[in-house]
Amino acid sequence: MPAATSAAPRGGAGDPAADLPAPAPSLAPVFAALGDPVRLKLVRELCAGGAYSIAHLTQNTAISRQGVTKHLGVLAEAGIVRDVKIGRERLWQLEPARIDEAKRSLESIARKWEQALARIKSFVEKND
Repeated sequence: MPAATSAAPRGGAGDPAADLPAPAPSLAPVFAALGDPVRLKLVRELCAGGAYSIAHLTQNTAISRQGVTKHLGVLAEAGIVRDVKIGRERLWQLEPARIDEAKRSLESIARKWEQALARIKSFVEKND
């Protein structure tokens, strides 16, 4: 017979994580892609609007076109950007729906955080 453990089960009453919304697994690639500074810079550039070529996106950077293409591929897999072919040129543009989805998820977490801080503040004030 396995030995009994004294640790409380996770997810039960009193577990702060039990109050958090279930994370959307589909957002993990979005946050992972945005975690790289080069990709984040590319997203900022694409937020300016329009569609940009690799040549435009590599201007004023030390990153090669091949490097930028690889980073754009990661962003595309996460659904953050997409490419559009116009003639022989391949242009990249932001796909705002995925960014909006990530933003809503972070806002939900922020609301839960603010609620938890308010409970702590109330507890401290009552017991002060």
